[in-house]
Amino acid sequence: MATALGCAALLCVTLHAVSVTHAAGTASAATSSADETASQPVVSVETVRVQRAEIAQPVRGFGIVAASAANLTTINLPYVARIVQMRVQSGQTVARGTPLFVVQADPAAVLAASQAKSAVTLAQGELARTQSLYDKGLATQSQLASARKAADDAQQALAAQNQTGVASGNKVVTAPLDGVVLQLSAAQGDQVQAGAAILQLAGGDTKDARANVVLGVEPSDAAAIHAGDSVTLRGLSTALANTPVNGRVVLVGAAVNQQSQLVDVGANVPLGQSAFIPGTRVSADIATHSGTHWVVPRVAVLKDDNGAYVFQITPQNKARRVAVSIRIENGDRYGVDGPLDAAQRLVISGNYELKDGMAVRTTGGAPR
Repeated sequence: MATALGCAALLCVTLHAVSVTHAAGTASAATSSADETASQPVVSVETVRVQRAEIAQPVRGFGIVAASAANLTTINLPYVARIVQMRVQSGQTVARGTPLFVVQADPAAVLAASQAKSAVTLAQGELARTQSLYDKGLATQSQLASARKAADDAQQALAAQNQTGVASGNKVVTAPLDGVVLQLSAAQGDQVQAGAAILQLAGGDTKDARANVVLGVEPSDAAAIHAGDSVTLRGLSTALANTPVNGRVVLVGAAVNQQSQLVDVGANVPLGQSAFIPGTRVSADIATHSGTHWVVPRVAVLKDDNGAYVFQITPQNKARRVAVSIRIENGDRYGVDGPLDAAQRLVISGNYELKDGMAVRTTGGAPR
């Protein structure tokens, strides 16, 4: 009996020891797991929202504001004349009817106009005399027809002279439209030939859809530019650098300009009453390859041997690596394609320390 009681007591002690040992092991494992979790690094990151939007690849060009070809008017004279007085200067704005210059026709031109008037008087007198003789039966119908033709020819010659506007003495030539004097090709005192350009006026028709800005771009960039691409124009001067205006490409040159070694691109930019007057030197960003992509800050995109990637934050505050393809580079932004989630924030700071699945702590970040 005593032996049985001793065995039972020994068994109880042994079971208690096993129970204590198991409890201690379980507690130790739990403590180890907690320590391991506590030892995992938590990276502080800044994030922004991500969204799909239209973005384009800009091509930079430089050029000059010119007048639309349809709005250029060349002022000349159909007869030889001398510029007695020039009333305007290059760059001056003029209204319709403003005196441009004073000319004096060449004596030979004045003589030709005078002779044309005399020829009409003579031909009309001869026609009247022949008609009288014909009525009396003293002239033939052929003679009358010749007299009529001579009178008509003289009248047409006089009309042509009158169209030239040649007159003796000084004549004031006025602006035929509102515009800007672009170029003076003659100076006071010059003798100008018939048809030679004296000055050029640029009209102010803002509805014209032709090129009024000529830009030069690198030949390697020209293939990406097409008619209709948007253009953002800025002046090279400090005063105009912060006042951009927008327009569209209307033509792309098919050859390299031999002087500039660039390809000419024509743009139509509604300038209205802006400070971008003809002759202004400008720079322009031409939007090419426009498309809809995920628009992300450049700092958010990392690269390694596997390609470009970004990190997004899951609802469990874990970093999720997302592979992306860079389609557009536009300043400090990229247009990328990839399986991004619009509901998850994009990491823009601290991403160099991250690995897929790491715990993170966000510190904000302004929406972009």
